[in-house]
Amino acid sequence: MAFEYIGLHLSRNEQLNMLTVDRRQLREVDDPFDLTSTEFRKLYRLSPGIAKDIVSQLNIQLKGSRITALSPDKQVLAALRFYAPGCYQRPVGEQWGISMSQTSISRCVHRVTDAINNSLFFNHIKFPMTQIERQAAKEIFASAPSPFVPGAIGAIDCTHVSILGPKDNESNYVNHHGYHSINVQMICDPHLRILNVNAKFPGARHDSFIWTSSAVHRVLQRSYETGNLNTFLIGDSGYPLEPWLMTPLPNETEGTPKFRYNEALCKARNPIERLFGVLKSTWRCLSRQRVLLYKPSFAGKIVNACATLHNIQLSDQTPDFDDRIVYDPEIQIQVGSDAGVPSSIAKHVQQRIIANFFL
Repeated sequence: MAFEYIGLHLSRNEQLNMLTVDRRQLREVDDPFDLTSTEFRKLYRLSPGIAKDIVSQLNIQLKGSRITALSPDKQVLAALRFYAPGCYQRPVGEQWGISMSQTSISRCVHRVTDAINNSLFFNHIKFPMTQIERQAAKEIFASAPSPFVPGAIGAIDCTHVSILGPKDNESNYVNHHGYHSINVQMICDPHLRILNVNAKFPGARHDSFIWTSSAVHRVLQRSYETGNLNTFLIGDSGYPLEPWLMTPLPNETEGTPKFRYNEALCKARNPIERLFGVLKSTWRCLSRQRVLLYKPSFAGKIVNACATLHNIQLSDQTPDFDDRIVYDPEIQIQVGSDAGVPSSIAKHVQQRIIANFFL
């Protein structure tokens, strides 16, 4: 009986070894970069050239020391195939051009996600910090199909990304829709380029709490207090009105200046809504129909990675906007420094915008 058990055990190990060899041989034979550009994009969402560039940039972090180690390009492609359809790891490993075990896919997702966060994220997700960068951001917003008023540099909103309920503080991650998530704040420009990502807060946190706790809020507040009075974001009614964040007015009569202000603001902040749709339809691991089966901290890293890939993808495209307007840097919104407490300052800024542009 013991000999039979040993024989079966050895046979099982031999089968696993043969399967590993088969996968390795398939990876050597099947090269996704041999696909046409269209076929490659359908599978990996990026052009072959961009994918190769990412592999080159992450090569040092992903290169293994063993002869049998997975090559950096196979690791990146495995991670992209996980991000793109958002399916489970085992089916990803069984797909053509991947040929890996579930555990190998898991390691690839973790290694590539960490590498993107460490090496690429801050190079491609940049909030305008200097006067020159903010001036450029204002010009981009002013030349959009639906511009707001001079001074806007980005549109802000939050979106929920579904995750597995964590063991610690589980109730904090149940959002108002009733499922576990992280509430992700993003800021974008009219080209849908992401300027800022904050994927650190649980789903039960309100958008306004995340905003007032964010580094961007502190940056814009400090900028305003040092005399930069004409730089602001635009958001929906879920955010507080601040001198550096314009929001709509409630229940205004059609045809009035305040209604026209609301209409222009809502049209101008439309890109952030479009961004969430584009991002989640491209990288479906972020969509509501999928659930990231990871701890909240790593789920946030996956969000960062997909946001980075989104911006890299945009760099390969040239936006073509019609109906542009000319940005005039001389048009400024003048606000006195003695306008009072921040809420009254914000109302004064809003009133001056309406008076200057919507009467």
